[in-house]
Amino acid sequence: MPIMVRRRAALAASGQAPVRVVLALQQSLRDWNTQLVASPTATSVFISRIRGLPVLDSAGDQVGKVRDVVVQRRAAGHAPRVKGLVVELFARQRIFIPMARVRSIDAVQVMISGVVNTRRFQRRESETLVVGDLFDLAVERTDHPGRAVIFDVAMRTVRSHDWELSQVALREGPRKRLGRPGHTTIVDWSAIKILGLDHRQGIDRLLAEMEDMLPADIARELHEMSPERRAVVASALDDQKLADALEELPEDEQVQLISRLDTERAADVLEEMDPDDAADLIADLAPDMAEVLLGQMEPEEAKDVRRLLNYAEFTAGGMMTPEPVILPPDATVADALALVRDAELTPALACTVYVCRPPLETPTGRFIGAVHFQRLLREPPSVLVSGLVDTELEPLSASANLNAVSRYFATYNLVNAPVADSDHRLIGAVTVDDVLDHLLPQDWRGTQLDSAPSTIPPTLRARVTPRG
Repeated sequence: MPIMVRRRAALAASGQAPVRVVLALQQSLRDWNTQLVASPTATSVFISRIRGLPVLDSAGDQVGKVRDVVVQRRAAGHAPRVKGLVVELFARQRIFIPMARVRSIDAVQVMISGVVNTRRFQRRESETLVVGDLFDLAVERTDHPGRAVIFDVAMRTVRSHDWELSQVALREGPRKRLGRPGHTTIVDWSAIKILGLDHRQGIDRLLAEMEDMLPADIARELHEMSPERRAVVASALDDQKLADALEELPEDEQVQLISRLDTERAADVLEEMDPDDAADLIADLAPDMAEVLLGQMEPEEAKDVRRLLNYAEFTAGGMMTPEPVILPPDATVADALALVRDAELTPALACTVYVCRPPLETPTGRFIGAVHFQRLLREPPSVLVSGLVDTELEPLSASANLNAVSRYFATYNLVNAPVADSDHRLIGAVTVDDVLDHLLPQDWRGTQLDSAPSTIPPTLRARVTPRG
């Protein structure tokens, strides 16, 4: 999904506020068995209470209905992380909505933001469906002797847009007549042990270790594996995590790994990468394969990548991202700060906002100027950003070579620089990390990965074998 669309949704929602949850999780089993109660401070909800709820986009139009919740198992001692919702469209096709797109959940609807990817949902190896896999599953209680059956599962927010499973409603004893459950109790997720899910323990444990790792650490683990093992683990990682790790791998390993994925999965991963990194990777592929992958990508994502492929690699145009933070002249300091709070922005991109005439997607209308994040912090929220721009900072041209770009950064002490075309329209921004990436030796990533120790035991990595 284009970053500008996400940022517009964030602006419309008055910044990156935590997901609003008004389905109260009642500690009383009697309340749980009766009805939902609205609460402005509730942060947990049972999955059965949102199953079947309509999903509405930012315009208020219904997209579909919630059918299931996708979770990722983590290392021992950590509850599974909630990755997103399985939503059934009106055409009966089921798609995946990441939790980062969920803006609010209440007793009658789920609100989402951004563009909906209508590709059919396909579960990854490391993923578990709460309704499909966990409901009616036998478990052992660690705080109480005996076995029980999962009747319902609750999830809670742990930070803005991050969710994890928190509690489990258990049915103990036989079901009564007319299908009514026996004795039901609610316990913390940590109080149960799931039975019968050890058939993929080797890869599950490895993926659980990777769940809380930084992309560079995941890349190091992939780098140390054989190509076959690397392909197995990559097939089980979710798209965003694999995309982030790919950006940290040496170029030859990026090409090797993306080439081993099926076409649709490879396109999904490329869509999650930063456009400039995706363009660099596609440029290294065989022309026929590159064109096939571009054809499989969402049109808006592919358009950005195709535009970047028109520029030479060691120029400002080849290094820039087409998705900087852009605001209209009538935007305020408060609007600008709401946008740069976006957790998906890198620090280098978030440090500068660009003021342009509409349209606000690159190539924009006329480029007016740039405002640094520090200047925004010193001004009242109601001040217009157009009155704060640095008019003396001339943008780079797309054809500026690496030497010119690096001198430009050093001269003006920048971490983010605008790139404009001959009509003075903003077409992107170059960040300092991309400049350094092109200044360093070609295989610097491989050299760095070779010198860094692994954090996963070799015995665990060795148990990950390709599917026969």
